[in-house]
Order: sequence, then C-alpha cells, then structure tokens
Amino acid sequence: MTEHVDDRRLHTDRRYRFDYVSKFLNFTQNDITMLNTLAPIIFPSVPVIIDTIYRKLFSYDITKQHFIVRNQGFENFAATHDSNLALDSAQMLYRKDMLSMYLKRLLTQTEWNDAFLQYMTQVGQMHANKSGAGSINVDYIHINVLFGFMEHLLVDKLWNTNGIEDKNKHGMIIAVNKLFWIQNDIFSMQYRASSNNKSFSVQSTKVNPTCCFPLH
Repeated sequence: MTEHVDDRRLHTDRRYRFDYVSKFLNFTQNDITMLNTLAPIIFPSVPVIIDTIYRKLFSYDITKQHFIVRNQGFENFAATHDSNLALDSAQMLYRKDMLSMYLKRLLTQTEWNDAFLQYMTQVGQMHANKSGAGSINVDYIHINVLFGFMEHLLVDKLWNTNGIEDKNKHGMIIAVNKLFWIQNDIFSMQYRASSNNKSFSVQSTKVNPTCCFPLH
C-alpha cells in the first residue's frame, strides 16, 4: 500500500520531514548506536581530520575567502586579506575547535530528539545567513562538497582501522553515510526556504557563537 506524504508539512514541519527522510533511508536506532560505537574510534584522529578539512578549504580561494570574516571576540585578530590568513591563528584554531565539537556531537548523540534537530537546523541557518550577526551566506555548493569530503575522511579512517568485525564496520560506514545525507538535507532546506518562500515554523533564536561550526 502506498503511504501518503504531506508535501506541505515536509517544508514546514522539521520533525515530520526528518521522520520521512529517516524512514526512506532506513535510519534507525541501530544506526545511532553504530555512530556512538564509532565515536571512540574516530576521536583520537579528530585533530588530524579537522586540520585536513581546513587545509582543503584553504586550497581554494572561493572557500578561503569566507575566513576573512571576523568572529565575535576576534575583531583584532582577523585577517583583512586572504594572504594574511594562517591555519594556526587564534581565530582559525577557534573555528577548528567548533568543527571538532560539531563532529563529536553528531557521533555521540544518543537520541535524535527535537532539541538535536534544532541544533542541526541552527548550524544550517548560521551558514545560510539566517541567524543574524553571527551568520554568513556560504553558497550551498561549498557546504555540499564539504560534507562529502568529511564523509570520505571518516569512512577512510574507519576502513583502515584494524580490529573491527566486518559486520560492525559495514554498519558504521552505512550509518555515517545516512548521517551526512540527513544533515545535508537539513542544511539544504535553509537555502531552499528563501527561494521557495517556505520555511520551518521555528522560533527565531540568536546564535550562540560557541554552538556550531563556522565555515567562515
């Protein structure tokens, strides 16, 4: 029997949309458990993974340019031209820390409740210039390829880790894949909402500068 899906609610109800996407991808509690199991395997390599991500972002002028923007509290430290940017500067270290926190939360979250979905949405809003002074407009193409690159790094690390049963390794790889598709969908809605005049009915919240990872 064909299941009905309400198109309007897909664009206005975050939980409804997440439930649909999760069911379509067969993202279950078992996948969340696999991500939680993966966490202690990945954590020792997080600093290297994060550094690799930012070196990739610095390798293209179109992504590197976003880091000239000053974060709150770093007005006196930010570069004024991309030639002055340094990966080991105070502001870049702060950004690396934020991305590390984001990645660790994704892997350790035990319940994907409304608060967690709000967090993921807030990260998307921050990069789609929808969260006030703490946000910036990063074109969706850069977000998309960033997620793809992050997934590649995690899968590569997992694939080359010995001592994990093949069944569990397979389950973790599948869970990582689903994770990034879901996060990507949540991000994409922050961009589509502006062009389609559709948006999630969520309360406007001032972004906490320590809550999310800034690609800027």
